[in-house]
Amino acid sequence: MESSQDPATASAAASTSGQNTDPARGARILIVDDDPGIRDVVADFLGRHGYSIDTASDSRTMEQALARGPVDLVVLDVMLPGEDGLAICRRLSAADGPAIIMLSAMGEETDRIVGLELGADDYLPKPCNPRELLARIRAVLRRRQEPRTIDDGMGAACEFAGWRLDLVRRELRSPQSVVVNLSSGEFSLLRAFVERPQRVLTRDQLLDLARGRESDAYDRAIDVQISRLRRKLDDGGGGELIRTIRSEGYMFTSKVTRTP
Repeated sequence: MESSQDPATASAAASTSGQNTDPARGARILIVDDDPGIRDVVADFLGRHGYSIDTASDSRTMEQALARGPVDLVVLDVMLPGEDGLAICRRLSAADGPAIIMLSAMGEETDRIVGLELGADDYLPKPCNPRELLARIRAVLRRRQEPRTIDDGMGAACEFAGWRLDLVRRELRSPQSVVVNLSSGEFSLLRAFVERPQRVLTRDQLLDLARGRESDAYDRAIDVQISRLRRKLDDGGGGELIRTIRSEGYMFTSKVTRTP
């Protein structure tokens, strides 16, 4: 059973529940899961917190939902009939699509790592607590919104080793002026590095800066994100911009200039 929940109805429900502090309220979230019980529970819970909800049971109905209008975030089950969640994640990420939070009943660390490698912004085992899912959604959407406002009159872009990271457009350009697509997690991680260049950052610091403590992310996830980010920088001729400091953490090696 697929459904769509009107944002006005969702917003009214959220007001009655007292949840009025979420800056991403009204965002459109698509829940893709072949279990109607899970779909309905998650849709009802998120709808009561002010989100506009669509649901789908497989890739076909997901594409129909995406065709109805922009989606801010997809809650995506791994085990789906036909095209599975990992393949869908790879496809959406390659197209610079919406943020993705993956759900899996398998729960193995290797499965979580694969999901992150393919471009997921976060990953939760099933069954998950709806409140934890809500916290993860808020964190991911907030990370996508943060760069739109530049604080303290500082430049809206960072330049390093010929690269340019636009903090407003969330756009990374190589020295050859080629746009390099970044997931929400990769962008947040690179921003953490360029705002603290030539300093050693521990995994705990990177978790706080790039993902947020409420995401309860684990150290291995940071290693995966850094590996993906390194590959993209290397493909653009970035060399060793992110250096591993044994037993300490990571360092962004280049000087960084803030520009308008």
